[in-house]
Amino acid sequence: MDEVDQVVARVAALDLAKASLVVCVRVPSDTPGKRCQEIRTYETFTRSLLELADWLRVERVTRVAMEATSDYWKPVFYLLEAEGFECWLVNPRQVKHLPGRPKTDKLDAVWLAKVVERGMCRPSLVHPAPIRRLRDLTRYRRTLVRDRTRERQRLEKLLEDAQIKLSSVVSDILGVSGRAMLDAMINGERGPRVLAQLARTRMRTKIGILEEALTGHFGDHHAFLAQTMLARIDAVTADIEKVGAAIEAAMTPFRAEAERLDEVTGIGICSAQELIGEIGVDMTRFPTPAHLCSWAKRAPIIKQSAATTRNGSAGKGNPWLAATLGEIVVGVSRTHTFLGERYRRIARRRGKKRAIVAVSNSILTIVWHLLSDPQARYQDLGEDYYTTRHTTQRRQRTLIRDLEHLTGQRVTLQPHAA
Repeated sequence: MDEVDQVVARVAALDLAKASLVVCVRVPSDTPGKRCQEIRTYETFTRSLLELADWLRVERVTRVAMEATSDYWKPVFYLLEAEGFECWLVNPRQVKHLPGRPKTDKLDAVWLAKVVERGMCRPSLVHPAPIRRLRDLTRYRRTLVRDRTRERQRLEKLLEDAQIKLSSVVSDILGVSGRAMLDAMINGERGPRVLAQLARTRMRTKIGILEEALTGHFGDHHAFLAQTMLARIDAVTADIEKVGAAIEAAMTPFRAEAERLDEVTGIGICSAQELIGEIGVDMTRFPTPAHLCSWAKRAPIIKQSAATTRNGSAGKGNPWLAATLGEIVVGVSRTHTFLGERYRRIARRRGKKRAIVAVSNSILTIVWHLLSDPQARYQDLGEDYYTTRHTTQRRQRTLIRDLEHLTGQRVTLQPHAA
């Protein structure tokens, strides 16, 4: 491409590191068909970044581009965005430096500036500030839930080490009955019969087997560790409740969208909050549902070479969104709905992993339509959708076509006489 075929006249590109950054500014030259460029280095402290913004403003830069380098791009991107610049976050794979050239921070900044000014790359999705704050909260809540689950697993292993088989009898060892038994053992009670009598409601029908399960060698060593683990679980649970309250406050502008998503089978209010935090509510960033599925790496990939065609991997995508979609699919797979039947049909033929990806694609398509149209409402097609509208009709059309081909006559169907 010639130098005269510019797309962006005044552009800046940043090569980021933790403590410093290199910026290359390219602007039109007084000589026709030429470009001027200047390279500077700044620290990543706020004062230095404000000086960078002043210089870009003097050079009348209209677009600032940077690679998504770890988390170092976030403070720079957010500050320059607040200063009124059009900021682009670029995928490093799209602007990979050509082999055979020296690689330095200055050359990387120059290369990125040239790629951006010619329109040879696309910006990545960066949500507005309210969505970013919501996303930070939902991700932290999921992290806390994972930490609590790990601690619960450690507690269960500790009980197994003490030959306490409580988890083999009780579905939730931290339920009302299980927690009462654990507290009693920590406080020094070791008698299986006394511990079994702490069972509540329906658990009292299992007192006999509970006595067997609570017979072990639970000692003071196990009591100390169990008490520490329970205190940690309680603390994390309290933190989860605090973060949940903060999420409710951050969801105030998006409450209507969350309620529409909550109507979908399998999507609860927590999943709706996480979906909005990951994909936002502005669906104009995704022209079609297929764009959203492709961005989330939940779209089928076809790889063709000559006469060979095979299915490719969809890729990893956003791990936080993938975790949310996986939980939704697992929940909906147990329901007697259209999505549940779709999961079971695909799982029988292609396996559970492909079924999860396919149903995740359907869920994202539904989410896109609900967020695109405020008047849209979810309506389940029913578990019998495939048998009544798909399988039966297809079989009927096939038989009619075969009969017409054999007889050479037109076939019409009439209902049976009463």
